[in-house]
Amino acid sequence: MKLTKNFHFKFLLLTGVIVLLVYGLQNLLPQTVHEKIWAILSFLAIMSYGVGFVTLWLYKKSPENFLQVKLLGMIVRILASLAFITVLVLGGMENIILFIADFFIIFLIYMVFDIYSFMSNLRPISK
Repeated sequence: MKLTKNFHFKFLLLTGVIVLLVYGLQNLLPQTVHEKIWAILSFLAIMSYGVGFVTLWLYKKSPENFLQVKLLGMIVRILASLAFITVLVLGGMENIILFIADFFIIFLIYMVFDIYSFMSNLRPISK
């Protein structure tokens, strides 16, 4: 297995790039980064990795159900994200708009990664 095709390596690389971007923005433009950015990043990284890992595991067990498993993973990710946002917002925090914006941006980055990995797995299935 090539290292560049390894899901774990790609995910680690993506998370490292996001951490560097957040750290750079936090130092250069601190008004654009919410104080809970590291909680947001940790939650999304752990959740996305877990959903991706389970999806790959289920794909290996049952390749014919790949689409259903992938869609279920996306629904779980969205529902868990809404629960996380609700808990933190109802817990009382300042600057909710910035929190939601930062969460949404990082969520979209991980969602694009998920869609990219989904699209790259469609080619072997169609053969």
